Amino acid sequence: MENKTIARTLRLLSQLMELHEENPFKIKSIANAYFKVDKLPFALKDKPLDELDKIEGIGKGLASKIIELLQTGELKELNEIREKTPEGVVEMLAIKGIGPKKIFIIWRTLGIESIGELYYACNENRLIEAKGFGLKTQEEIKNAIEFKLAANGRFLYAQVEGFAKTLFTQLADWTGKIDNSALLGFAGQYRRACEIIDELEIVIGAEQIDTLKQNLPAFEALSLVEAENSFICTTEAGFRIKIYAVEKAEFYLQWFKHTGNTEHVEQVLALAGNDPFTSEEEIYSKAGLSFIVPELREDFDEIELAKAGKLPTLIQYEDLKGSLHNHSTWSDGVHTLEQMAVYCKENLNLQYLGICDHSKTAVYAKGLNEQRVFGQHQEIDELNKKLAPFKIFKGIESDILSDGSLDYSDDILKTFDFVVASVHSNLRMDEAKATARLLKAIENPYTTILGHPTGRLLLSRAGYPIDYKKIIDACAANKVVIEINANPLRLDLDWRWHRYALEKGVLLSVNPDAHRTEGFHDMHYGVLVARKGGLSADKCLNAFSLEEITSYFDSKKV
Repeated sequence: MENKTIARTLRLLSQLMELHEENPFKIKSIANAYFKVDKLPFALKDKPLDELDKIEGIGKGLASKIIELLQTGELKELNEIREKTPEGVVEMLAIKGIGPKKIFIIWRTLGIESIGELYYACNENRLIEAKGFGLKTQEEIKNAIEFKLAANGRFLYAQVEGFAKTLFTQLADWTGKIDNSALLGFAGQYRRACEIIDELEIVIGAEQIDTLKQNLPAFEALSLVEAENSFICTTEAGFRIKIYAVEKAEFYLQWFKHTGNTEHVEQVLALAGNDPFTSEEEIYSKAGLSFIVPELREDFDEIELAKAGKLPTLIQYEDLKGSLHNHSTWSDGVHTLEQMAVYCKENLNLQYLGICDHSKTAVYAKGLNEQRVFGQHQEIDELNKKLAPFKIFKGIESDILSDGSLDYSDDILKTFDFVVASVHSNLRMDEAKATARLLKAIENPYTTILGHPTGRLLLSRAGYPIDYKKIIDACAANKVVIEINANPLRLDLDWRWHRYALEKGVLLSVNPDAHRTEGFHDMHYGVLVARKGGLSADKCLNAFSLEEITSYFDSKKV
């Protein structure tokens, strides 16, 4: 074992001991040994073991740990303390800018146990309320996490959208100078609006194809390298880009081929042939199919639906009439209730806002006790008089407790216009327990919407396992709406289960879970995955007009 490995092991031990508030003198001794070992001019493995305790700064206690590492490759004390520490908390120690003291607060005070949860908390502005944290520190932590996630070469759709659009504009302007009749289009995962993007693909069709190919490596926005049938590069942020340059006559065929997943493309071309086409619509027409939009080209059931002429009219952002599941300064939001409502009314031209601040169990998020619920309802009544005909609906995001019950009595629950029931704690459940917990919450007569059903955080935390069919069937039986949480980190319910929910007659709701006015715009990402799932406006709760949703909420009153 090399000195650096020994040093890193000792450092981790000292950091975990600090997290668990062990003897500070012992922590300091081990931390000092880390620095000492790291700077030694000779390899410890080459020294006689009985001489290690003679090295300056290494006494008998530390020497025994080093001997244990050299002989066994591990440290029993470290293994024991790691067993008491969530793996996600250990991973946080690798984030630049936060040491054990801050991680102690993040873990012990805020209850955050993974990098994904920490990133989500930064987006919710929750860190600035903790001791020793400010807006600057929160932003630094957020940036450090984004850098760490980028190292894996995978990105959220929302993370690449702005960059992709800017790059596309630059590429179109540059290409136009070589061939002003050239055609360009996004392809691959980005064009299909996948929630996670591994690679940005662009297809260019040009008449001056040889000239274009010769000049692409000199495209100033990227350092492109010619590959077998494309030009590729990886940005400094770790984002992979691939550009296909094809003859203009081949553009629509190649655009189609590089957009859909392999199975979809093969099935359609088996029906349409492989000739040049003048549009993608022509490809589907020759295949005897209705046109299939890019979001649906995933080899799900879209080809069967297209054959039968039964493709849904997919929801669009403009179909949304209101925003449900949002937070204000009453709990952990950044903007006041009035600011959130006015923004919806004046900036987004929406008809209503559903406010769903956290319930009393969410102490970390300043959840509302019964008295504060009453106070918020009084403010809502006053604002509704002031903002009419715009309306604020009295909602709550009620925590689903470990046994599946909600954290208010029926007397309180009945005062809300609607209730979003969500899991925020005890996420380490097996499928049976997680499913039973959600089923009980769904069967509660006051539950209107099941919030972020699996609790997943994309690229960082898998959702708790559930029996999707049982959950969706229960929502159908109890007339409970299922949320499509539009936060780009969640996008939960997963679009792959939207079809089943819709077939069972379950309504879906594109909810931004906004904690500030800017968060309302996340509904854009919710709509994209809703389209992938086949959602139409008539099956989306917040596409209902004010009159329709008022009637719906009234019909749910117990």
